[in-house]
Amino acid sequence: MLYVEHVSKTFNPGTINERKALIDVSLHIKPGEFVTVIGGNGAGKSTILNAIAGLWPIDDGAVILDGENITGLPEYKRAPLIGRVFQDPMMGTAANMQIIENLALAKRRGQKRTLKWGVTKAEKEEYKEKLAILGLGLEERLTTKVGLLSGGQRQALTLLMAALQKPKLLLLDEHTAALDPATAKKVLEISDQIVENNNLTTLMITHNMQDAINHGNRLIMMNEGTIVYDVDGEEKKALTRQALLERFETIL
Repeated sequence: MLYVEHVSKTFNPGTINERKALIDVSLHIKPGEFVTVIGGNGAGKSTILNAIAGLWPIDDGAVILDGENITGLPEYKRAPLIGRVFQDPMMGTAANMQIIENLALAKRRGQKRTLKWGVTKAEKEEYKEKLAILGLGLEERLTTKVGLLSGGQRQALTLLMAALQKPKLLLLDEHTAALDPATAKKVLEISDQIVENNNLTTLMITHNMQDAINHGNRLIMMNEGTIVYDVDGEEKKALTRQALLERFETIL
């Protein structure tokens, strides 16, 4: 589903602040794979995610999504293909709009706007059904302004919105880092559910080693702009936090 081929990115080249963020990185992700990415600060985790999303142009290499070379596409043209949930719960929703209005916007992402009635009866029932799966009672609060929701509720809603059109790729950008532990656990459970129900190819960045082990079917560790560890299948299932910590310490 995703081919990242020999991608490099240097920030502030030729200056005293030059930083090689990605160095000849190649990453292949199969359809339906759920990949967690871990590493220290400056390892390249967010940089590889932003390179895939098209936040800025890469220096070298290519990004190919579902057979389409999207390397030269700007971020807004990649948006119909990629769903993304940010670290800040406030970034994925419109606070002054109702829950149902936010869902309707997500449903129509990339489509032409018309003068038809905003939300059909069928769509309303669809939204209620999908919200009920979250287990947060939001299906009974369709007309509530999103700004009145808690951070965890907003992040769960953002997850649902990102998956509504079943994107080719779902990017989870440390999406539980700003939440308390109990809420983060709930949002991760919802993430697993949404990914599994929709068979979404997913890339999740996290600083939490245990979360990286517990979620997804493949784990990647990055350091200084390169991939230094890649594990999946039974080997990942057998991975412990202590073993991952020891591996992490050997590369520092």
